Amino acid sequence: MKFSSNFISATRKYNTYFEHVSAPLFRKSFTVEKEIDSAQITICGLGFYKLYINGKDITKGMLAPYISNPDHIMYYDSYNIAPLLRKGKNVIGIILGNGMLNCPGGAVWEFEKARWRSAPKVALTVEMKFLDGTEEEFEADETFKVSESPIWFDDIRSGCFYNALKEQDGWNTADFDDSDWDNAFFCEIPRGEMRLCEADPIVGAGRIEPVAITKGKLVDYEPERKLHWTSLEIPETTEGHIFDFGVNTAGVYEFKISGAKPGTRIEFFTSETLDSNGDLDTYNFAKFFPKYYGQRCIYICKGGEESFIPDFTYMGYRYVLVTGLEDAQVSKDTLTYIVAHTRLQEMGGFNCSDETANTIEKMAFIANYSNFFYFPTDCPHREKNGWTGDAALSAEQMIINLSVENSYKEWLRNIRKAMADNGALPGIVPTGGWGYEWGGGPAWDAVLAFLPYYTYIYRGDKDIIKENTTAFLRYLDFIYSIRDERGLVAYGLGDWVQPERNAGDPTCPLIVTDSITCMTICEKIAYMFKEIGMMPQYTMANTLYNELRDAIRTHLVDFNTMTVFSDTQTAYAMAVYYGVLEKAEIPFAVKRLTELVHQAGDVFDTGALGGRCVFHVLADGGYADLAYKMISGPAFPSYGYWIEQGYTALCESFHLKGFESLNHHFWGDVSSWYFQQVAGIRVNPNRDDVTRIDIRPNFIESLTYAEGWHNLVNGKVFVRWDKNGDTATIKINLPEGCHGYLTLPSDWMIKSDNRKYNALKFAELKTVTEFTAIKIK
Repeated sequence: MKFSSNFISATRKYNTYFEHVSAPLFRKSFTVEKEIDSAQITICGLGFYKLYINGKDITKGMLAPYISNPDHIMYYDSYNIAPLLRKGKNVIGIILGNGMLNCPGGAVWEFEKARWRSAPKVALTVEMKFLDGTEEEFEADETFKVSESPIWFDDIRSGCFYNALKEQDGWNTADFDDSDWDNAFFCEIPRGEMRLCEADPIVGAGRIEPVAITKGKLVDYEPERKLHWTSLEIPETTEGHIFDFGVNTAGVYEFKISGAKPGTRIEFFTSETLDSNGDLDTYNFAKFFPKYYGQRCIYICKGGEESFIPDFTYMGYRYVLVTGLEDAQVSKDTLTYIVAHTRLQEMGGFNCSDETANTIEKMAFIANYSNFFYFPTDCPHREKNGWTGDAALSAEQMIINLSVENSYKEWLRNIRKAMADNGALPGIVPTGGWGYEWGGGPAWDAVLAFLPYYTYIYRGDKDIIKENTTAFLRYLDFIYSIRDERGLVAYGLGDWVQPERNAGDPTCPLIVTDSITCMTICEKIAYMFKEIGMMPQYTMANTLYNELRDAIRTHLVDFNTMTVFSDTQTAYAMAVYYGVLEKAEIPFAVKRLTELVHQAGDVFDTGALGGRCVFHVLADGGYADLAYKMISGPAFPSYGYWIEQGYTALCESFHLKGFESLNHHFWGDVSSWYFQQVAGIRVNPNRDDVTRIDIRPNFIESLTYAEGWHNLVNGKVFVRWDKNGDTATIKINLPEGCHGYLTLPSDWMIKSDNRKYNALKFAELKTVTEFTAIKIK
C-alpha cells in the first residue's frame, strides 16, 4: 500500500457562494495485458470522493474518506480492485466534492478562511501484481482527464445542486470517448500526515416513507443572519408539497420522477419543524447561511425515468418542502428518507414498562445516530461540527450503547493534532483555527480524557490510552498554567443551556464547574497512567488532582454549613459525582440537593454539565424515584416535556426559543442512567476488572419491569427485573468469565436458601438465573 503525494486537480477555482464551481470528474484509462494476481488502489480524495472502477461505484460510504483538517491529517482509503479489472482496457472514474477542503457553509466558524482552502484534489496509487510474478503501478498525474460534472454546487452544510441535463452517460466506463476532456494538473500538496482511515464508514442505515404529504411553503422571514450575503441561486418559488417523515433524524433522500419536461427545476428545502400554519420553518439554522443556502438542494430534470440522491452533503430533518411538482407527480414514492450515520453496532439497550421512558431511550438513540458522522457532532443541520464538550458529556452513554471505539480512536488523532503549542484545545475538531479563544474550556477539553477513559473502562483497551499519553502531559501543563492564585480554574464555557437562562449565563459559576472538571480530568489521567505502568506520570497527574481537590475544598466548600459555593443543583451534583466530598460528607450534600430540587418544584435546574451528574447523584443517594420523576414527568423542564411538545429526538435545550437544535445528543446520558440506575448494570465498577459486572437495580415505584443489556468484551450481559407490589424477581445472565455482586436498595432484601441478603456474590451465570427479592416493611 502506497500513499501517493502526487495530488492533481481539475481547476484552480474553488466553489463559493458568489461563484459556483462544478464538482470535477476525473478519468484514467489503462490497459491490463496479463493475468492479475492482486490489485489495489489507495486514494486520498479531498474534500470528498466517489470512486468507480469500470463503471462500478466502490466507494466505502458517504463523505469518504473522512472529515478532517487536511493540514493535520490526510486520509487515504484502500480497495481491492482485482475482481473488477479485466484484460484489455480499464478505467478509473472519480468525482470530487468540496468537503472540508472548501466549505463555505462553515463561515460562521471561519472555515472559509482556512489556509488549506482550495479546489478539490486527488492523489492515488494503483498497484498490480501479475501471475507471472511481475508488478506494475502508477499514480495520479497529468495524463488523467478532467471535466465538469452535473453537480454545479456542493457543500456539506448547504446542499447539492445537480443538473441532469449535463450528465455524460458512461463517463466512468472504459469505452467512453474523453478526447474533448482536459488534462489534470499537479497542484499543491496538503501539509497533513498521510494515514489510512480506520474509522467506520458512513452508510445508509435505512429508508423511511413519508407519513403525510401536505401543501405548504417556506416561511418567509429574514432572520438575524450571521452572514449577510446575496444569494446567487434564488428559488423560482417557495411553495410546494411538504413531506413529513415522522421522525427527526439525519441523512439524505432519494427523489424519483418520471416523464418530467427536460429542464424542469425541482428544489428541496429541509427542516426539523413546521410553523403553526403548517409551513416549513428553518429559523433554527437558516441564520447560519446566506438566504436559501441552508440544507437546500436543486435538481434539473432531464426527462424519462430519473432519480436523485444528493452527494457530498447530508441533512438533519423531519420535513422536506419540494417545489416544482404538479399534484399528479406527487406520491409517497416521490421522496424517500435515507437515514445515514457512521456504521455502528448497537452494544446496549434498555426497556421498561413505562412507554415514556422507552420513548426517551429511543430519542437518545436517534440523537446519537443523527449526530455521529465519523465522530460525535453537535447537530446534523446547521453546524455538523465536532464539538468536544458534547462528546465529553456523551462519552460514557455512547460507549455503552454503540460500537464507537474505532471512531473515538480516529477522532482523538485529530484532537491531538489540533492541540495548540501551550496545550490548549479548540472547542471544535476539526477546526481551521476557530475555537481557541471562545467555544471551549475544561468541560470541552475533557474529551481528551473522557473518550479513552470510558473506552478503557468498558472495553479494556489500553492502546487508546497509550496513544494519548503525550497529549495528556501537555494538557496537564496547560491546567498548571491557567490556575489562579488559589489554585482554581475559571476558563471558557460553563454549565451550558440551563433552563430559563441565557446559554452562557448559568447560576453555577465557572469557578465551580471548571475547577471540578479540571480535577476529574486529572484524576482520570492519573488513573490511566497507572493502568499502563507510567508511574512518574501518574504521580504528576495525581499531585495536580490532589492540589485541585484541596483548593476546591478550601475555597468552594463551607464545611460549617456543609454548602458548596453558589448553593446550586449543579454545584452539589458535580461535587458529589466527581468526588470532591468525602464519603461522610456526601449525605449532607445530597440532602441540600434534594431541598433545592423540591424548591424548584421537583425539577432539575442545571445546565448540561450539572445534568450529566444530578440524576446519578440522586439515585445513588436513595432518591431514584425522584430522579425518575424529574426525567420522565411532563412538567417543564424534563425529557417528558420534550415528548409532550412532539419532538422525536433529544434537543439542545429545554427552554426552546426557536433557534435551538431539535436533535442534540449531549443530554443523552439519561440513557446511561436508565442502564445503570434502573436496570442496574454496572460494568467494571471498581475500575480494576472489566469482567466484573455488578447489578444494582432501583425498583422504581411506577414501573412493573425493567431490563437492560450490554455486549461486554467477552459476551452479553442481560438483566431483567419484574415487580409485583413488595416482591420482585431479578433475572441475570452473564457471559463466561464474568462475576460480580447483586446489590439491592436498602429497603429490599434477596431471598436465597431461606436466608435474606442485601447483597449477593455471583459468578458465571451462563444461563438466566433468577433471584427473588422482598421489600422490607
